Amino acid sequence: MSDQQLRKEAHDLDVTVWVGKSGIEAVVDELADQLDDRKLVKAKFLRAARGGSSTDELADELAEAVGADLVETRGNTAVFH
Repeated sequence: MSDQQLRKEAHDLDVTVWVGKSGIEAVVDELADQLDDRKLVKAKFLRAARGGSSTDELADELAEAVGADLVETRGNTAVFH
């Protein structure tokens, strides 16, 4: 599937993973489990998680930690495949 098709599918998804002050490490297992069950997972990066980093940087790190593809980031939300 192309990125454009994945982005279209992700549009109506609800956020199911929230990254907070505990950081990326706290949600790696949860995201991996959800990706086993679903094709796409939407995650939101709360202000406490971002600190001095951008959402793009954190989303890239999380995708690498899980072994997932980052479909897109928009605002403080990222979609993983």
